[in-house]
Amino acid sequence: MPRYLSLVRIDESNVPAEGPGPELMQRMGELLEEITKAGVMLDTAGLLPSAQGTRAHLDGGRISFTDGPFTETKEVVGGYAIMQCKDKAEALEWAKRFLKVHGDDWTLTLEVREIAEG
Repeated sequence: MPRYLSLVRIDESNVPAEGPGPELMQRMGELLEEITKAGVMLDTAGLLPSAQGTRAHLDGGRISFTDGPFTETKEVVGGYAIMQCKDKAEALEWAKRFLKVHGDDWTLTLEVREIAEG
């Protein structure tokens, strides 16, 4: 069965100031439990803010490192999930449910990509 990587893309400057509230966390917990019980979820986690990250860059054979925050970046990866689904349609259905859990106060993009095997 194919595996899919979902990347949660978020504009850190447009996140509700109070962050995720208890209602969202409860709905998210229920959805993640359902995805896990369905045998789909392999791994998932949120990521710390980009200000706490470091980028490694290769250019002309030279490697450089830049610590966050990254002022030129508007949208960052805020979390990920690795799911094993029967097909892309199933992965997109779970993605739709994940987005709906967030309600109207959040602006998110969920990029879903199949993981190349072998």
